[in-house]
Amino acid sequence: MSQAFSSAQPVNHQSNNDSNDYANNEPATNTATSDFNQNTAINVDASEVEKFNNLASEWWNKTGAFATLHEINPLRLNWIEENVKRGFMSADSSKTAEMGLAAKKVLDVGCGGGILAESMARRGADVTGIDLGTENLKAAALHAEQSNLNATLRYQHIPIEQLAATHAGQFDVVTCMEMLEHVPDPAAIVEACFTLLAPGGVCVLSTINRNPKSYLFAIVGAEYVLRLLDRGTHDYAKFITPAELDKMAITAGFTRQDIIGLHYNPLTKRYWLAQNVDVNYMMAVQKPLA
Repeated sequence: MSQAFSSAQPVNHQSNNDSNDYANNEPATNTATSDFNQNTAINVDASEVEKFNNLASEWWNKTGAFATLHEINPLRLNWIEENVKRGFMSADSSKTAEMGLAAKKVLDVGCGGGILAESMARRGADVTGIDLGTENLKAAALHAEQSNLNATLRYQHIPIEQLAATHAGQFDVVTCMEMLEHVPDPAAIVEACFTLLAPGGVCVLSTINRNPKSYLFAIVGAEYVLRLLDRGTHDYAKFITPAELDKMAITAGFTRQDIIGLHYNPLTKRYWLAQNVDVNYMMAVQKPLA
């Protein structure tokens, strides 16, 4: 039995450092900075940002509103690292593929309260998390400070399209998890991810498939029966099929690397990865070397 998971990352982005500081590799600080240009049209649903901002105090409560994300994080973290290794080996990169996330510059798009961003920093990555939810970022920055990760983890309040305009090709890895189904134009997010990656870089995306089964599990089951998520967390019309996401990635310039389904049995409380992508799934894609 599968179950849909909380889309805990809204349509957002951020990083602790000024964008120019990051480009110059200056030390990170522990406060989420903002380079948000208010005059720039952004790809965001304000109600989605508010929804997660209102839950900001729950991010690091492992039995709270984001308990599911804490539980699935090891699975997705390991899968991300496996695909980073595979991607860099295939690209014959000068960076050591066997190191996985270590020593890679990583961007976590729609980072929310920093659950995934922190775990990647702990694996040795230099991580920038971006989000449009200011309260999410405050929670993320505070926890990063408490975790003594200020040297390798920063957060920034900035739309991904704005960051892509100034930091093209500056990241080895880009992750965008549980966010695409919350934005008006997910294809634009995928395109920005491509722009931000260096040639040979790896991007990992996750979202929810759109079909009767996903409606049953992601909305009816998760929100109304099991009450794993607040009602209204998901909009079925915004779910994205693997074929649609694959088309977005190919149009942006990516090549597909791998795809996997993320599953949950509410009776045994067990999470696992499998080839079935009927509900939640992750897709790894790569930017060609040339």
